[in-house]
Amino acid sequence: MKIPYVLFKRFLHKYPNRRPQQSIPVKKLNLDDLLNSKQPKVVWFGHSTAFMQIGGKTILCDPIFSNLFWFFSIFTGKRFTEQLPLVPQEFPEIDVVLLSHDHYDHMDYHSIMAIKDKVHRFCVPHGVGTWLRRWGIANEKITELSYGETLCDAELTFTCTPNQHFSGRGLFDRNKTLWCSWVITSKKVNVFFSGDGAYGPHFKEIGDQYGPFDLTLMECGQAIEFSRQIHMTPEKVVRAQIDLQGQLMLPIHWGMFSQSNTEWTHQVERLLREAEMRTIKVATPIIGEIVTIGAEKYPCASWWKELI
Repeated sequence: MKIPYVLFKRFLHKYPNRRPQQSIPVKKLNLDDLLNSKQPKVVWFGHSTAFMQIGGKTILCDPIFSNLFWFFSIFTGKRFTEQLPLVPQEFPEIDVVLLSHDHYDHMDYHSIMAIKDKVHRFCVPHGVGTWLRRWGIANEKITELSYGETLCDAELTFTCTPNQHFSGRGLFDRNKTLWCSWVITSKKVNVFFSGDGAYGPHFKEIGDQYGPFDLTLMECGQAIEFSRQIHMTPEKVVRAQIDLQGQLMLPIHWGMFSQSNTEWTHQVERLLREAEMRTIKVATPIIGEIVTIGAEKYPCASWWKELI
């Protein structure tokens, strides 16, 4: 099989910049700053994990707080840092956990088990609830949605939207569950969470139907040739942002695991170059740094350059 062979070949080859040479910075999260604010805010935890406060509700996307399943980590390497802005025990009550699909780097058993008693609702694409129920999470806490379906929670609406990816956690369950992106809408802000997926016409369809978006969280973590049918190159991420009518982009799916990249900063640097040429705003927070959704000011320093 081509994909495992290429991954294994890259794993055997020693790329000096595949991982940072020192621990990347992590800011300790002050929960008062996040929760006791009338302004909606988001905190990136590395990779695709994001914690938001919108309209007084807390939302956690694709939580990963530990190293990945051992076989998966052969190809991704260990986390770039063991520190977290907030450890699972420090989390407040979580109104909604959003999962984009069932891959190990987006749906981690140990991370979900560590927070499950704090979570009011798991909102997942169709079929993914089977895993949660198998892990002991009560069925009444799980909402499974297909494309175009919504969950309303007080003044928030969560809409399951299309993506071009795949699913599966083993050898025999490929594409048995759905994968998706998410639209999070309140009276004041509109947010898009990409999950994983390749570029396609669905971005313009989502932008036309649900946009414009105050903030998009967009995957930028893969660009090698074999993955272009399931991930976006950085240049395509910028194009997707335009299709979505996004005002500010926060890149995700980078900064925590090597995966198939030969340099750990290559993706975000390519994205920033393309975004600058197209006058697209991109936030580049340090892990744990708060980004205020809809604000004029946002973190945009290339903090990783201090580590090179």
